[in-house]
Amino acid sequence: MNKPRFASIAFCSLFVLLGVLYTRHAQAAIKTETVEYKQGETPLEGFLAYDDSIQGKRPGIVVVPDWNGVADYSKKRAQMLAQLGYVALAADIYGKGIRPTASREAAQEAAKYMSNRPLYRARVQAALDLLRRNPRTDSGKLAAIGYCFGGAGALELARSGADLAGVVTFHGSLATPTPQDARNIKGRVLVLHGADDPFAPAKEVEAFQKEMSDAKVDWQVVLYSGTVHTFTNPAAGSDNSRGSAYNEKADRRSWIAMQQFFREIFTN
Repeated sequence: MNKPRFASIAFCSLFVLLGVLYTRHAQAAIKTETVEYKQGETPLEGFLAYDDSIQGKRPGIVVVPDWNGVADYSKKRAQMLAQLGYVALAADIYGKGIRPTASREAAQEAAKYMSNRPLYRARVQAALDLLRRNPRTDSGKLAAIGYCFGGAGALELARSGADLAGVVTFHGSLATPTPQDARNIKGRVLVLHGADDPFAPAKEVEAFQKEMSDAKVDWQVVLYSGTVHTFTNPAAGSDNSRGSAYNEKADRRSWIAMQQFFREIFTN
């Protein structure tokens, strides 16, 4: 009478053990590397993440960081993309060793590139070139995503005519001094945006939509109600009145929207 119970306990124990081993294996499969490269004569230091258990080539994603640069947040997003099966590279925009630790410093660094879009494009292009050369990357399946300041960089890369299947921005800056360059965009564009974002308000979103439509780009804009700037970053707090705040629902929904977008652009 005790044998079935003993067998059930043994099976459950084995199931738990296998689950633990699988989880450890999955965690161990994500590899990260600090990678050095250059844009012109400027040394750069990006962050690469990939799943070492995957055999063969796979799509590559450039992650253009927010104004904090290659920091914990952008590294986390690169690792999340690696868990989805992509090769992800957090691009270094500012240069090796330039890592802002305060908002004022970050704003000053970001301003250098927002006021010099050709340089910004060149820095993101350098990351794309590095990712394309990676032996794990399918060079015919490349995309870029960007957060806040990085959203502007991802869009500028697309406007430059870079060979991208698609671009995704999360609460990104959408304005550009050269809207006519939208005609150079080769891939599709997905904008995931807070409906109440004071830093890229409705007027800017409308101008962006016109820019994309005039250039006949395949574009989508998703607006999340009750959502302001920086909605994907828990470090932004929860006070919408400050203009920047985390929104768990919008964060989750936008990440799902990105995944669906990637399935479309990499399979069609």
